[in-house]
Amino acid sequence: GVPGDGLWSDEPGQPMLALSADCLSIAVARANGDRPAIAVLHAGWRGLLEGIVEAGCAALGDGPMAAAVGPAIGPCCYEIGDDIAEAYRARFGSEVLRGRNLDLWTAAERLLRGAGVRSVERLDVCTACSADFFSHRRDGGVTGRQGVIGFVA
Repeated sequence: GVPGDGLWSDEPGQPMLALSADCLSIAVARANGDRPAIAVLHAGWRGLLEGIVEAGCAALGDGPMAAAVGPAIGPCCYEIGDDIAEAYRARFGSEVLRGRNLDLWTAAERLLRGAGVRSVERLDVCTACSADFFSHRRDGGVTGRQGVIGFVA
């Protein structure tokens, strides 16, 4: 029940919500016999570098995991500064950069797979390009939020 960038539970019926408006919304599920668990994550450039994906996966413990990565600002629109670009280049290689733009989806997928997630589904829809989604950058900081809801059935 504490707000944060990452929530997880293995309690059946416990709802969780992660909101975003250009950052990634990520759901990670663990199937572990009769004790499944789920994590919902809000992951922007800073959270990806600081370990939100790894922490969310580690919280779920052992067992096969699958993840869904939602819409976010895409590499078509997400221009970043040299300091952030260098940090991403050092951690992920230049493949997550397209000129001065950052590919959050690819960085998140690499982190998920590195944490042992077997199946990663991505919805590569840019929130800044698509009027169907809220975008902090496109809307000048005055916008709504979309989210990912998770719970263990």
